[in-house]
Amino acid sequence: MAITSLDTYTAAVKQYITYNKTATRTAVAAIPFSVLDCAGVPSSAALAIGSSGAGVVPTDATAGYPPVTNFVSGGYLGKVDYAWTVSGRLHLYDVLFTCGTYNFNSDITLTGQASYGARVPNLNYNGLELWLEAVTAFTGNQTCQINYLDQDGQAGDTGAVATGVAPIIGRMFRMPLGAGDNGLQQIVRVRSSVSTVGTFNVHVMRQLWTGRVPVANSGDTHSFARTGLKPVYSDSALRLICQPDSTATALPQLYIELCDA
Repeated sequence: MAITSLDTYTAAVKQYITYNKTATRTAVAAIPFSVLDCAGVPSSAALAIGSSGAGVVPTDATAGYPPVTNFVSGGYLGKVDYAWTVSGRLHLYDVLFTCGTYNFNSDITLTGQASYGARVPNLNYNGLELWLEAVTAFTGNQTCQINYLDQDGQAGDTGAVATGVAPIIGRMFRMPLGAGDNGLQQIVRVRSSVSTVGTFNVHVMRQLWTGRVPVANSGDTHSFARTGLKPVYSDSALRLICQPDSTATALPQLYIELCDA
């Protein structure tokens, strides 16, 4: 049963997930960074994927992601209570598909990719995002090109996109999709060039929430009215992306409420 009123929200069974990173990493101001491999809760995990040919569909059982208790009826993001030791923006995603780790000069055509449609509400692939993640530091400004199937299952191509930088470890870069595309069903081919050293992952992610911390050592609480009660699944791979105003990811804290309708 869907949450359609304050009464059904109040009556819904709740579970709570803590995101509390206790180690920081070097960042670039105003740029998104991964903290998957930083110590804290959930425990750190290696950035390297180890599945470049087929990729994987991460779940809450995958190392580095917080466990989600199975929902009886259906899960929703109810509330996010958050704070941070620096100012910036925090993002919460469900990581639907990930592949890598690719070398700086890779040209890989994927085969046997698993579908992530079970974690796409109503099989509506619109709005899904395509991201790069630096696993090791690069030398030279990376250029990447990704072929994919778009939100309607048609062939799509990002074209050769120059990141404009030599990414450092953990740096995230959102890849623009081809003209007219606003989502994707599958990654087909990954190419990288120009840079001479470095490895990276590719992710398909669904954004669940974002919140701004305007002043260091502060935060806020976003109720269901601001989270929008976005669907969450029993096997969702919840991942925090940090976009600090400063040059360190510092110590973010999230207390996430999930509702079982």
